[in-house]
Amino acid sequence: MFNGEVIAWDLSTSANNQQIRKMLQRAFSKHKNLEGLIFHSDQGWQYQHRQFSEKLKQKGITQSMSRKGNCLDNSVIESFFGTLKRECFYGREKEFLTFKQLHKAIANYIYYYNHKRIKDKIKWMSPIKFRETFISNYN
Repeated sequence: MFNGEVIAWDLSTSANNQQIRKMLQRAFSKHKNLEGLIFHSDQGWQYQHRQFSEKLKQKGITQSMSRKGNCLDNSVIESFFGTLKRECFYGREKEFLTFKQLHKAIANYIYYYNHKRIKDKIKWMSPIKFRETFISNYN
């Protein structure tokens, strides 16, 4: 929630533990020191899985889950998905004929979102630019 950056993601035709492990590994390889971070999610089965919780614990990450049936607890990610749909999909649904095309469109959008799309909440910078600026000013 610091800068709204998408750290890691994965897309599958069906949710499974391997997909979640891959996504976590990508996140862990991107940033080495994760201790003290909070991982917030809904109460999806994959986030309640013991192996998932253990992986977070090993990295010093605190797990947080929304209350059952309360979408307001996940407003940040709900807002992101609304933006993704509005900016990437609405009116273009028929362009994605294959899973591969959909995956590429999402990958391109997330790159744009992280590197190019400015947000007023983070001083009119992209999420990555804001993080880099913060780190350089902090050091």
